[in-house]
Amino acid sequence: MKVTFLLLTLFLSTTVSAELFDYEKNNIAIYNQVVPSVVNVSNIRRANTWEYGTVEIPRGAGSGFVWDDQGHIITNYHVVAGGNKFTISFFQDKKQYEAQLVGGEPNKDIAVLKLVKKPDFLKPLAVGTSSNLQVGQSSIAIGNPYGLDHTMTRGVVSALGRQIESVGGAKIRDVIQTDAAINPGNSGGPLVNSRGKLIGMNTMIISRSGSSAGLGFAVPVDTIKRIADEIIKFGEVKRPGIGITIVPEQVKRRFEIDAGIVIGSVQPGGPAAKAGLKGMQRDSFGRIYLGDVLKKIDKKEVNTYDDIYHALEKYKIGDTVTISYEREGKLKSAEVRLIKISYD
Repeated sequence: MKVTFLLLTLFLSTTVSAELFDYEKNNIAIYNQVVPSVVNVSNIRRANTWEYGTVEIPRGAGSGFVWDDQGHIITNYHVVAGGNKFTISFFQDKKQYEAQLVGGEPNKDIAVLKLVKKPDFLKPLAVGTSSNLQVGQSSIAIGNPYGLDHTMTRGVVSALGRQIESVGGAKIRDVIQTDAAINPGNSGGPLVNSRGKLIGMNTMIISRSGSSAGLGFAVPVDTIKRIADEIIKFGEVKRPGIGITIVPEQVKRRFEIDAGIVIGSVQPGGPAAKAGLKGMQRDSFGRIYLGDVLKKIDKKEVNTYDDIYHALEKYKIGDTVTISYEREGKLKSAEVRLIKISYD
């Protein structure tokens, strides 16, 4: 009887498979390969109330994916922002797994969680590269749009090298554009290629209605690898800096400065201070005087916070860069050694 049942099952499976096109078989294979690695991320904030004591308030939900066998989960920073408790759920598993925030980088919209207790079936997602992507190749998104768990959509890489605004204020560069349907809840989920390898993380859409309009954007996997590895190792991203603060754009315009970054203050003992740079000054009568105006970092022009952030992105703490700055109408230059600095 068992033999007859197995033969019948095999026959039906073979018959159904024969009716599918090759691209459909590939879709099914990718879904089955990737979906165990895709998770639902719930963001919860604990709050103290006078009437009910400590309560848990849901702040939202998104998607994520398993990064390694140590239980690290990658998602968007905006998915976990403002929360202090996080729960993870897996495909076809009703259990909720608690996770803790390891760290995040708002300027790249990347965050790393770690499961408190790992399930036995933990399966890291296969990681590809975004360095050789081509417009027109297949792109597949799997996530939890509108709470509909583990939904798969397919499209193509529509464009490369896009820029989008991050929650941290800096632009995320080299972003992948895709027409695979991405909706609220897909944030933090994986974008994979036709071999099921990670090429990006779905981050935002452009839509007048709030639903998918075929304009989805994903942070490239090469950026994720660099940022996630630092967060896992150090709990943060160690950014290099020269030890200055910059003035807001409206102050810059008031002084009729069109190009460059107006230095607001110089960190005592920092690289800029050692190089002799000066920030804005105020005299005893309250009058404000313009400080130095930073023009270039290693020949790259800098005019905004975003420019200086990306000009230093490829450097490491301890590297030396040449800066060009203007003082009283004269252009000067100096070499500075980069230090760890906060961009908050």
